[in-house]
Parts: sequence; structure tokens; C-alpha cells
Amino acid sequence: MSFSDLFGTGEHLRNLGHFAAIVNLASADGPINEREEAQLQRFAMKLDIGEEEYSKVLKNPNAFPIHPNNSVEGRLERLYDLFRIIYSDHDIEEEEEELLRKYAVGLGFSPKVSEDIIKRSIQIFSGMSFEDYRYLLNREK
Repeated sequence: MSFSDLFGTGEHLRNLGHFAAIVNLASADGPINEREEAQLQRFAMKLDIGEEEYSKVLKNPNAFPIHPNNSVEGRLERLYDLFRIIYSDHDIEEEEEELLRKYAVGLGFSPKVSEDIIKRSIQIFSGMSFEDYRYLLNREK
């Protein structure tokens, strides 16, 4: 058994932390509904999260730390993923918004930048593609 088999790769650990943050957001407004569950399963597949890890994260998402992405683009994509799960029920609640702010800071954005990104994202997010999201987020105010 190799070292990486025991502890996982850096990317996998980042994906696991990201998935745990998504689970936290999905459950912030109460029990996970069918649409959120479907999104979680898609994200788990996308992030290469196995069934055993999936169950562990659902039981205790706070046990998995955030591992920030090195690029701004990568961090924005992580936030975009979170907005997709939040808007799967077509609404954003105060608890979800607060978790998003904390997660954005955890990803490495300053509190001011995090606040601006979250505020603008809430204004523009409506199920669009990541490319459209990035364009609208970065365009002049």
C-alpha cells in the first residue's frame, strides 16, 4: 500500500473538503431535499468521492477542513458549485449566505472581497453556466 493510498492525494483531500462544505450548505436550511440530494450525488461523482466517504461526509461534514485552491479561477469555480447547490431549491437563506461568506474566506479571499463576490453572485446567479457566471461576476459594476 502506497503513502497516497493511506492519506489520499492533495487534490482528493481538497475535493473532500469542498464536498463537505457543499453538504454543510445543503443542510443549512433544514433536511436535504430530493433536488439537493441529486446535486450532492452529482458533485460526489464529479469530485471522485466514493460511497464510504460520501456517507462519512453526510454524517459529519464539519470533520473535513477546507483546502483552498491556488488559483482565483479555481476558487471561483468552488463558489459557483456552492451556488448551484444552494439554488437547487431556488432560494438562499441567511444561514446559507453566512456559510458562503465563511467558505469564501476559507478559500483565501479577503473578507471584503468575499462580501463583494457573495453579494454580486446572489444578484446574478440563476442557474447559468460557469463561464457566464465568471463573466458577469468580473464585469464592471
